[in-house]
Amino acid sequence: MVTLTKAARAAILLIGAAAIAMPIAAPAKEKKKEEAAPAGPQLSPEFRKVAVPADMALRAIADKQRASITTDVSADLAAAEPLVAAAEAAAKTEDDNYYKLSFRLKIEDLKAQAAAKGDVAIYRQKEGALIEPLKALIAHPRASAPERALYLNRLGEHAYDVKDYAGALTYFQQAKAAGSTASNLGLNIVRAKTEGGDIVGGIAEMKALIAAERAAGRTPPEAWYLYPRAKANGAKLTAEFLDLTKLWLGAYPTAKNWRDALVYYGFQGPYKLDKRERIDIFRLLRLAKSLGDQNDYAEYAQNLFDVGLPEEAKAVIEEGRAAGKVPAAGGPNAMIMTDAVAAIKAEGPLDALAKKAAAAPNGVLAAATGDGYLGSDDYAHAIELYTLALKKGGVAKPEEVLTHMGIAQARAGDKAGAKATFAMIKSPPRADIASFWILWLDSAPAA
Repeated sequence: MVTLTKAARAAILLIGAAAIAMPIAAPAKEKKKEEAAPAGPQLSPEFRKVAVPADMALRAIADKQRASITTDVSADLAAAEPLVAAAEAAAKTEDDNYYKLSFRLKIEDLKAQAAAKGDVAIYRQKEGALIEPLKALIAHPRASAPERALYLNRLGEHAYDVKDYAGALTYFQQAKAAGSTASNLGLNIVRAKTEGGDIVGGIAEMKALIAAERAAGRTPPEAWYLYPRAKANGAKLTAEFLDLTKLWLGAYPTAKNWRDALVYYGFQGPYKLDKRERIDIFRLLRLAKSLGDQNDYAEYAQNLFDVGLPEEAKAVIEEGRAAGKVPAAGGPNAMIMTDAVAAIKAEGPLDALAKKAAAAPNGVLAAATGDGYLGSDDYAHAIELYTLALKKGGVAKPEEVLTHMGIAQARAGDKAGAKATFAMIKSPPRADIASFWILWLDSAPAA
């Protein structure tokens, strides 16, 4: 059961409805016929006579419910009903009708809250009786702009509850135009648009809310990112999904979130990354301390070994063992480690390859040697070889070389240089991978 705290109940109609204060004292008699009419409500004597006890009874019930949402006020409501009915029957003037409607709204709201006893779901089931008084009050010329805004928002919530998303959106937008200051109005518009099928529009609204919160120096709740992100994913809006994922990571750069985002992008989503692209996702997972169990390490290390980077494969397995995620012996990682150690011995020093790369007619060997230095954590030599590879040209995938150069610069602590290199990558999926690295450089992940 979802219950209402005293603070949460302020969002329910009772607080707003109770704010309509009916003047108890009769207006002073006019001194001269030519003087302007009093500015206050013009209530007929007949209505005032029966309205005052109705108003007092409703206020007393409201006070009891504010004090305790479980208080039994059924007897009070039974006594108040004929008082409200009498006021309704006596109404003559336009102002009489305004307060008549407010009484009906109040008592129906009080009945719903009494039946709910704090359960929002039950309250929503009982709120149908409020709809006609709300509509009538909105149309009444005596209603103030804040009252109209409050009631329009409330009608929108009811329409949303019964899945009339188009109607809900209309009411919410009217409430906004009327100057509503309801804290939930922006989210209501987002939900109405999204659930009504306008997912792109809902995402745009949520992005605007997020931007406004951040501009005000506040961090939006994590749900503000996760809700539209899930909707974008369900609708296969790949670009929006990626954009929201990056916004989310920028605000909540935890190790878990990095893992959720990168594992989905690299291995589970609608993206077909090749082995080398997956390695660059694994490298970022490693930096963000987001690698999972021994299976992650085994896949990462095996991919590295397969593309000819045994030194990095060995380092990854050793790191997994030190973290307690990879067994010291046995399992697939032990087999990869054995193969990696043998390959390292067979390859010999990288410096000899670097000399050959310098004399080569194109940058292919330089790029491969740079990868070797990157895997050995020798970032200065890696950057030097990548620069040479790009200068010589002839590499099949220059944006892959740029990615690896950016990674080397990032690992070497050259944040500005790395960001500038990553920004040069324009084609997907490399551009997406680079954007994740830029985000990591700009954020403060758990790593």
